[in-house]
Amino acid sequence: MPTPRRSPAPAQRRPQPSRGSERPVAPARRKRPRWAMRAVTTLSVVVLASAGIGHAVVSSLDAKIARVDPFKDMKNRPQAGNGMNVLLVGTDGRDRISEEERRKYRLGGAPCHCTDTIMIVHISADRERASVVSLPRDSYAEVPSEDGRKAHRIKINAAYAEGGPNLTVRTVEHMTHVKIDHYLEVDFTSFMKTVDVLGGVRICTAKPLKDSYTGLDLPAGTHRLKGGQALQFVRARHVDSDSDLGRVQRQQRFMAALIERATSSGILLNPMRFRDVTRAVLGSVRADKGFGTGELLDLGRAMRNFSPSSSEFTTVPIGQLGYDVKGVGSTVKWDEERAARLFRTLREDRPLSGNRPRHRTVPVEVDPRQIHVQVENGTKETGLGKRVDSALAGLGFRTTGRPLAGAERSLERTVVAHDPGWDRSARSLAAALPGSELRPVKGLGPTLKVLVGTDFRQVRKVRVEDPLQGHSTVVRGDETGCS
Repeated sequence: MPTPRRSPAPAQRRPQPSRGSERPVAPARRKRPRWAMRAVTTLSVVVLASAGIGHAVVSSLDAKIARVDPFKDMKNRPQAGNGMNVLLVGTDGRDRISEEERRKYRLGGAPCHCTDTIMIVHISADRERASVVSLPRDSYAEVPSEDGRKAHRIKINAAYAEGGPNLTVRTVEHMTHVKIDHYLEVDFTSFMKTVDVLGGVRICTAKPLKDSYTGLDLPAGTHRLKGGQALQFVRARHVDSDSDLGRVQRQQRFMAALIERATSSGILLNPMRFRDVTRAVLGSVRADKGFGTGELLDLGRAMRNFSPSSSEFTTVPIGQLGYDVKGVGSTVKWDEERAARLFRTLREDRPLSGNRPRHRTVPVEVDPRQIHVQVENGTKETGLGKRVDSALAGLGFRTTGRPLAGAERSLERTVVAHDPGWDRSARSLAAALPGSELRPVKGLGPTLKVLVGTDFRQVRKVRVEDPLQGHSTVVRGDETGCS
């Protein structure tokens, strides 16, 4: 594989002036939680570049991108760091969605032509990592004073309505102190076509997902979602105990699955398929004037081995939900200290996940410390029950420490027996026991029972995000997909 070469610093490409517990927690209020489809569509533009397709094909695609100048007359900008920072914003345009699709996928209503997606994608200088940081649309923000405009307080998504791409970039840079190198803006009308032209995206769900708001209706299991269902999957708000956090996790899983589909299927190495995919994506994209053929080719040459494990996702750390600001309303206030550390990490071109071990952990709904477990050895193997009990206790599960003796006849499959009222705890426990079977038992009470079968191989590490602090949890793309 050729040695990756660094892209020239943005200032070298053109003069600076032209650059520019199980109880749910009340989520922050959002009228239109639809950011993921624009985020996924926009991120796919970067992913498509990883194929290393020839100059002629990329040049023809470049011509399809509408141009904006978000860096015009910008002054007092942050100092540039290593790597490349792309600001992704999404608007709610839907001009090319048919009336039939609007009814089928619950897409009625008039677009507000506002921004409800803001994300920073950092591509490392060695082009081996993409770090994606989401900035919630209702984040409390301060617009800097410049060009006669007084400094004032807003929700961060209102910057677009006030001053378009230019004020959006100014506000994000002011809040994060991260210099933005490129700007990409999309609407969600191309989302369904993008997913369809990729042949669908594979996702997994451990429980049925049904949401009357979007029309999503998925049984538990593995599914390959086409465009319409994918749109429902990333928009659904009413399938989780905490609508916002549950939706964020699903959106991250979908983004990782999209990257895996695009990079592992061979689609991007087939010029004709590559052309079809990019036509579906780029028709609704607006970008800064500097993001063109050269940038696409440079990313392509350096990112041919890009994969889900090369990506990491997080949301800016949140200090307070429902933070009331006079004249602005209820906002999401960042944890200033932790947010500063996060953005410093981006500026220094370091991975957000640090040096944590590269083992797969599984997100769960309930903290293991709240789950009571009785282990029973369902096999003739001596000591197996004690081994499982100790391993689960090591993860924080509240085991009895006294596993029951083995059975006369070996159980082939490990079972997690649970009272139907403790189904969320049961799913969290089952996630730590790969391949286990969930078995509802009425009247069992709050203590879950693990019957260890001959199929048992390991206890898998799990993680749970605090409903508030979870906004700063970092997950890699290969940790968000199907096990």
